[in-house]
Amino acid sequence: MKKRWLVLFVAIFAVALLGAGCGQKTASTQPTADSQQAGDPSWKKIKDKGELVVGLDDNYPPAGFRDKKGELVGFDIDLAKEAAKRLGVKVVFKPVQWDGVLMNLKNGDIDLIWNALGITTERQKEIGFTDSYMADRNIIVVKPGSTIKTKADLAGKVIGLQLGSTAEPAVKQDSMSSQIKEIRKFESPTVALMDLEAGRIDAVVTNEMNARYLINTDKTTDKYYILTEKEGDFGREPFGVGVRKNDKTFLTELNRVLKEMKADGTAAKISNQWFGSDIIK
Repeated sequence: MKKRWLVLFVAIFAVALLGAGCGQKTASTQPTADSQQAGDPSWKKIKDKGELVVGLDDNYPPAGFRDKKGELVGFDIDLAKEAAKRLGVKVVFKPVQWDGVLMNLKNGDIDLIWNALGITTERQKEIGFTDSYMADRNIIVVKPGSTIKTKADLAGKVIGLQLGSTAEPAVKQDSMSSQIKEIRKFESPTVALMDLEAGRIDAVVTNEMNARYLINTDKTTDKYYILTEKEGDFGREPFGVGVRKNDKTFLTELNRVLKEMKADGTAAKISNQWFGSDIIK
């Protein structure tokens, strides 16, 4: 009798083990939430919502600024509109404080940054970039007749630049930065140039694209002088579109349409409309 119970117990135990094994196998074949999200959904999210939100400084001509009617216009504005059209989504422009634009991107307030955004080592640690679509340099603007004739003459002087711009690290990383008396930070290069004109600072450092546009659209262009490359600047910088580091599939799509726009001449056409020449690289 005891033997019969023992055999029955062993049989039940074996069946239980077999059932547990089958259950374990079945569970392992079910997709988990993690496995479903293993792929990068960034491009799908953009497509699903049907729009991409571009963060920018709306007082940074000619990349992006307000015209006399208050409409948002600019070189990068036109490029972004064309890219969105090719991506098949609506483009929404969202002005932000430039010194906090990277945080806006990482927080998800915007989908990308397209506004003469310099590709720097520091920024690459925080965000991803498309391939460069053009390059510029951080130039020095002074008043005509200034005692500043070369970059070396900035020693002991007060200079102005935009808060959060690439001009700031470009100046600070330069070998002669320790000789500069003071660096004043402004909301925009436009405001910095006003202080230069008023004599409150000795020079302004900003990218050449911005400076030349501001100076050439001013009726009295004799108010400012841009030092030549030989006289000195704070280095060249490539421009790219900024995205979140993990948005790989979205980045791939942006690079694809940027490449198309260069190849078919659309980017060159937009460049000619704003600068009278093709500065797209």
